[in-house]
Amino acid sequence: PETPKRCTLQLFLQEHGFSSISINAASLFQETNEQKLFNIASELLHTEQAYVGRLALLDEEFCAKLMEEAHKGTFPVDVVKNIFSNICSIHAFHSQFLLPDLEKRMGEWRSKPRIGDILQKLTPFLKMYAEYVKNFDHAMDLLKHWNDRSPQFKSIIQEIQSQEICGSLTLQHHMLEPVQRVPRYEMLLKDYLKKLPQDDPDRRDAEKSLEIIATAATHSNSAIRKSEILKKLMEIYEMLGEEEDIVHPSNEFIKEGHILKLSARNTSATESYLFLFNNMLLYCVPKFSLGGPKYTVRSRIGIDGLKVKETINKDYPHTFQVSGKERTLELQACSEQDKADWIEAVQKTIEIFQQKNESFKSALKEAEEVSEAELGKRAPCWIRDNEVTMCMRCKEPFNAITRRRHHCRACGHVVCWKCSEYKAQLEYDGNKMNKVCKDCYLVLMGKEITEDKKKGILEIADSSIICGYLQHSEKSKIWQKVWCVIPEKESLVLYVYGAQQDVKALSSIPLLGYSVDETVRPGDPPAVFRLSQSNLVHNFSADTDELKHRWLKVIRVAAAGEVPTRPEANGTTSLDNGDTHEANSDSS
Repeated sequence: PETPKRCTLQLFLQEHGFSSISINAASLFQETNEQKLFNIASELLHTEQAYVGRLALLDEEFCAKLMEEAHKGTFPVDVVKNIFSNICSIHAFHSQFLLPDLEKRMGEWRSKPRIGDILQKLTPFLKMYAEYVKNFDHAMDLLKHWNDRSPQFKSIIQEIQSQEICGSLTLQHHMLEPVQRVPRYEMLLKDYLKKLPQDDPDRRDAEKSLEIIATAATHSNSAIRKSEILKKLMEIYEMLGEEEDIVHPSNEFIKEGHILKLSARNTSATESYLFLFNNMLLYCVPKFSLGGPKYTVRSRIGIDGLKVKETINKDYPHTFQVSGKERTLELQACSEQDKADWIEAVQKTIEIFQQKNESFKSALKEAEEVSEAELGKRAPCWIRDNEVTMCMRCKEPFNAITRRRHHCRACGHVVCWKCSEYKAQLEYDGNKMNKVCKDCYLVLMGKEITEDKKKGILEIADSSIICGYLQHSEKSKIWQKVWCVIPEKESLVLYVYGAQQDVKALSSIPLLGYSVDETVRPGDPPAVFRLSQSNLVHNFSADTDELKHRWLKVIRVAAAGEVPTRPEANGTTSLDNGDTHEANSDSS
């Protein structure tokens, strides 16, 4: 028979002749449901307490200590602000408002068994999360850039990460917490509503809260999917001993696995491991480690020009070959299916790589160019986002995490954020300020770009404090002849180039804080010196002791944070522009 709406379950059972045992079981069912609601509310409180702790770690440890160092002039204050976005505001809201309200409610749960009204207070503050999630990609890019560029920046982060409070997790992992928190609220609210009776007074508030939180969670879920890619790259980076530049915006992980590498000289096979990315294949060998699997990279083979094919080896079954510009490997899989999977994955990666390159070339070819004379006077024809896969200025590949697409309002090209951070007045838009790429900015501002872009190191050499060839070795690697420059405009930075005419530096060393060591070790070349800071060690060797001391005179001043002057050469204390080439020749 149909139960009247207002009839309680116990009364309904009594009227229809159920025993007291059945009635007690029904009462137990009701108590269990109430207990489930209490458990969900308790879980919300406990996860909120843990979350506030991690927000404090981001705000009061990482952000505060980096900001303290930034105020000393070690790196820009804006870098820290842009990395942590509005984490201070998010921390303040949760620690001072939401968490105290939840703790108070759980203390009075018997008289007020509800959480919908409290979560409804959260909804106006979800805009803070929208700002944080929107900035997340940019923050990861900045974090990677300054971790590589500034030893002090990297040292502060590593010091905090080594503390017990971090739980052996990186800063990047902790910065994911705010991104993941909103979907967590959505999940708990859905579970809460499933257990909540239809006529419960808290249902209206809970449903209203869920509607708004679910919308915000959609954006967070998208960021979480992107961050999972970053998390995997971080895991591989740690597996490779933090020595390979894996966490890069253009890298996308495809496949990994154990493999045997067959010797080209005899019939031996070596236990190996492969990591396949969208742009390279890493051939690695295992190394001893107590803290999980670790590998050493033996070869980095680019996907550009890579070929894969099945091979037949009478001594070893399931073999195939990968052949690239850098190296050819004959490999043995553990089974026929494993071999087929590897061949398919590599071949598909090669095809996608080739398609992206073709689409980029096609877009460049078919784009309707705006002449320099018309630039800013006529609205450009925008190139569609899906027609290019890499920035049309710096050629860096686009991805969903840290390098997204932007349009130059002057030429219509698709560029990355780094190449579109300029603004200029455009006549066709009523002389309003518009976002433009660097090339268009220089043209619109009446500056030459064709020659300037090619000068690079030549300009630096002409206005350098000291420059010349040195031998360089890093991390006990082989010695390599490099062209080194300390420019006048950046007198605290040593740039290392592969050759004198190179436009792009191999690396840059911020000299501030580095210590100089002239100790000669067995096997060292003559006139050797070392620059060290924390775990970073750069070995240099000059052709003569005189040349070494000229370099060290400049480096020691820069390492102390002072502006160095040109070292004495041929009895003079400084060199004017006319003598620069002579000094460069001596240094060489």
